[in-house]
Amino acid sequence: MASYYVNNRAQPNGDHEVHMASCSRFPSDYEFLGDFGGCTPAVERANLTHRPANGCRHCCPACHTG
Repeated sequence: MASYYVNNRAQPNGDHEVHMASCSRFPSDYEFLGDFGGCTPAVERANLTHRPANGCRHCCPACHTG
């Protein structure tokens, strides 16, 4: 299990990035999503309140869609 967070500030394309706690690109304005076994349920959780959400390409590449 890992702790996941969502950036409260959207990227220029509108996405709110989901990060693992250990990410080198961890945002300064974030919300805790919870502890998950992978990035997919974390991004799904983020999409409930921060739509659209996308995985960080650095710490969640499996959930990064570009």
